Amino acid sequence: MKLNHLALFFSLVVFLTISVVSHAGVTSSYVRVAEPSEEMALEVFPPPSGYNAPEQVHITQGDHNGRAMIISWVTPVNDDGSNIVNYWVAGTNETTKLSVEASTTSYRYFDYTSGFLHHATIKGLEYDTKYFYELGSGRSTRQFNFMTPPKVGPDVPYTFGIIGDLGQTYASNQTLANYMSNPKGQAVLMVGDLSYADDHPNHDQRKWDSYGRFVEPSAAYQPWIWAAGNHEIDYDANIGETQAFKPYMNRYNVPYKASQSTSPLWYSIKRASAYIIVLSSYSAFDKYTPQNSWLESELKKVNREETPWLFVLVHAPWYNSNNYHYMEGESMRVTFEPWCVENKVDIVFAGHVHAYERSERVSNIKYNITDGLSYPVKNPSAPIYITIGDGGNIEGIANDFTYPQPSYSAYREASFGHAMLEIKNRTHALYTWHRNQDNEPVVADSLWVKNRHFLPEEDEAVSV
Repeated sequence: MKLNHLALFFSLVVFLTISVVSHAGVTSSYVRVAEPSEEMALEVFPPPSGYNAPEQVHITQGDHNGRAMIISWVTPVNDDGSNIVNYWVAGTNETTKLSVEASTTSYRYFDYTSGFLHHATIKGLEYDTKYFYELGSGRSTRQFNFMTPPKVGPDVPYTFGIIGDLGQTYASNQTLANYMSNPKGQAVLMVGDLSYADDHPNHDQRKWDSYGRFVEPSAAYQPWIWAAGNHEIDYDANIGETQAFKPYMNRYNVPYKASQSTSPLWYSIKRASAYIIVLSSYSAFDKYTPQNSWLESELKKVNREETPWLFVLVHAPWYNSNNYHYMEGESMRVTFEPWCVENKVDIVFAGHVHAYERSERVSNIKYNITDGLSYPVKNPSAPIYITIGDGGNIEGIANDFTYPQPSYSAYREASFGHAMLEIKNRTHALYTWHRNQDNEPVVADSLWVKNRHFLPEEDEAVSV
């Protein structure tokens, strides 16, 4: 009897060993401190010197095709001329300067009154051209520059940085510095959770100002494509603030009308060889809602012969094997996943979970628990799901992965970092995730992504 028990025990050990060894997914053994990161004080980001100097400068694409740019900035006073942006093509003389007048708003939130928020759209820009632009006047004049994207086309190379849940801690500072040290990035896909002002008493709106100053060294020179997260909602009935997304929508303009959207919380753009769709995890999305109707019609407009790469940005992930925020994106997944598979979306980027995870190409569109069809299966038409809520936020690392690692999870790690997506042509893109390690960006996960429309083959891992 004892021998039988012993044999059973060893059989079980062998079975478990084989199960672990044969599992395709990787849970990184790299350990990063899990405690919340130390937030940088307001004093770290003082306003620029000079009377009424423009600050918190940031830019984003201003139309659907990439020939317009929205320039946004803040001034303490709404003096004459403080809402004007001057711009010119690099290498030309002063006489070629053009000017655009911004729309100007301000808002109140509890006991805070914002500065004057200016948003100007420069239209009719030439593709693949460097422009300078100037804000302010006299000694308070500040000058910046940006590159317009190449003309939209199927084999146009382009490189995106991907950042989520950034916040403004010392870990956030390392993430942004690491991204900016990589000269390949031409634009940033930001998957939500910006300032974390709502983590402070009465949603301290000064943290929105310090956040704008923090990201300005990048966001004033290359477009950030914004998606809203839960920390942008800023709803708090206890202090009389019942207008959701008020600070975010006042501060961050996006070209939603260019894609016939009715809300700045969901919209689309084309940039180089990519079609980017931004969705709102915290707005209604069921059948007959504006977001649902918009997405259904929007997907029909995508021409993969023109823009082969199709990316979706959301905040709450649809596939997540972390106990933090587990299945919070499930309702949206059930609603929109069939459309993503049908339209062969290449990658869905999300944040929210403060860790990194990349999925296999899987789908769960046949979900029917009565027939046992209740688990994701491999699907070559499905997107890769990437969770990148690891920017460095104040709330700390989400280091509680579920075990065993589910088969839909390809790589996961509880670290802070950022990602890069280098589109090479219509068939291949190189994706890399860079962890923050000892003040250096270290490539910890990488993949040759093969386009779902032109080359629906197995993606290839790259050794790192």
